[in-house]
Amino acid sequence: MNRYVKTILLRMGVLMACGLSFGAQAGAEPFTKFGDYTVVHSVFGSKFIDESIASQYNLARGNDRALLNLSIVKSDAGGNMRGLPAKVSGVVANLMQQQKTLKFIEIREGDAVYYLAPFRIHNEEVLHFSVTVEHDNKAYDLKFTKKLYVD
Repeated sequence: MNRYVKTILLRMGVLMACGLSFGAQAGAEPFTKFGDYTVVHSVFGSKFIDESIASQYNLARGNDRALLNLSIVKSDAGGNMRGLPAKVSGVVANLMQQQKTLKFIEIREGDAVYYLAPFRIHNEEVLHFSVTVEHDNKAYDLKFTKKLYVD
């Protein structure tokens, strides 16, 4: 299993561990397929990021802060997933349609390329995410909803 797949699985494990404090709506998948590409996404509390990593990327940690983690991957001929660089933009909106622009930070770890967008949350808040991922002159739009809880 290559390093990128291990990283994705680790993130999915973190997402599942966050399930106690960050609930997803039933039936929501942590990925969206677009032909040969898959956009993997998760939302988790900022305290799951190690302090040294948070400091390195200027990410604020706190009970009222969360991160959207997103990557676009494509399987190669051998079936290994490979992270791809992309241009990522998006907004998050609450039930009152108050929107905030998400500012994504590119993270590169070996072969892994992924994007983090920090944002603030309130307890039991339902948030609607609308994200566009641009790769290879094509744009992929995804929308999903998460209900978040403050620890």
